[in-house]
Amino acid sequence: MSSIWNKIKLALADHDLRARMLFVLFALMIFRLGATIPVPGVDRLALEKFFAGSQVFGLMDIFSGGGLSNLSIFMLGVGPYITASIIMQLMTMIFPKMKEMYQEAGSAGRIKFAQYSRLLSVPLAFFQGLSFLTILGNQGVLLVGSSLFDKLVMALVITAGSTLLMWIGELITEYGIGNGLSLIIFSGIVARIPTTAGELAYKFELSQLPTYIGFLIVAIVIVAGVVVISEAERPIPVTYAKRVRGNKVYGGTSTYLPLRVNQAGVIPIIFALSFLLFPQMFVKFLSGLNIPTLTTISDFLSALLNNQLIYGSAYFLLVVLFTYFYTAVTFDPDSISSNLQKSGAFIPGIRPGVSTTDYLNSVLVRLTLVGSLFLGFIAILPLIMRAVTGDSSLAIGGTALLIVVSVVLELVRQIDAQISMREY
Repeated sequence: MSSIWNKIKLALADHDLRARMLFVLFALMIFRLGATIPVPGVDRLALEKFFAGSQVFGLMDIFSGGGLSNLSIFMLGVGPYITASIIMQLMTMIFPKMKEMYQEAGSAGRIKFAQYSRLLSVPLAFFQGLSFLTILGNQGVLLVGSSLFDKLVMALVITAGSTLLMWIGELITEYGIGNGLSLIIFSGIVARIPTTAGELAYKFELSQLPTYIGFLIVAIVIVAGVVVISEAERPIPVTYAKRVRGNKVYGGTSTYLPLRVNQAGVIPIIFALSFLLFPQMFVKFLSGLNIPTLTTISDFLSALLNNQLIYGSAYFLLVVLFTYFYTAVTFDPDSISSNLQKSGAFIPGIRPGVSTTDYLNSVLVRLTLVGSLFLGFIAILPLIMRAVTGDSSLAIGGTALLIVVSVVLELVRQIDAQISMREY
């Protein structure tokens, strides 16, 4: 504990580090202020009723930091930019030129890649905002008399808000500490804690004390589990062969290749949420057409999607599948095997080349199984807690918890690195 306080004192004593931390706080204050400014023409009561009856939109609200449930100018959060980045990463698998651009020497390729992601996020934000407004209009959330022109103006305001938020996130990354986009999502999640705590305190009864104590114990265990799995890795030993150049001998050292249990992070959950969002949007669109046959179909699909068992099972399976998919996209055993062979390195007991690729594949498949099951459990954790406690306020947000823990760990690492650099 004393070492933690010493690091905090060192961080606050350093002028540059203190300025970076204050800049992050200022930027996050702007984000929270914008998240409370609603777009015009919204029926607040109808909006609250809509979000109370929609699980997927409630989960999407997590990534917007509460902006979606307020229908604010920041209602999309950094979602369009994340979606654009995912699309660009998938395009590197389809188009070889995109992959070559991404792998250009130095940081030039990544800068160009990030610029394309920014440009793509603008039309994505416009169409996502217009789609949300159309669905909400069909549900009676928008005030009567909102024309198509009004919705287009609202969509432009939402697009501007999303673009501004993307810029704020990049400013945090450049002039602050940590990843700006992650910190924006993190601040939106943390900002909901006082409201949830207030609801629990208001509804507290002495007879519920055992339930609250059990909830606290489970929360501590789950947080510890998230930390362990997020930090867990499988070290693959690597040895560099000795090479003689002139009178000097190079190599002969041993190191290891760390393979993380959770290679994909929270991305598979975002994929699964996006995939589950389309049926919800389709059902809401059908229900707003006021055609008897389509209304019957939409009611049936809505009842199917609102079934906790079916929804939870689909959510779990999608997270597992997308974990394998995203790991395959971001981790290339063949490329790693080739790089090891070129640098004169090898895994003890494994032949370089194809055998190394097969070995890395086998290890990766087993690790991804553990990571995917963990992510699937985290994703459906709120549903499990709600079913056990019968209270939505006591439902630990698995996705939100994973994001919070990951961001805090990364932030602590970066602050520690900054302090160590200044000490040396």
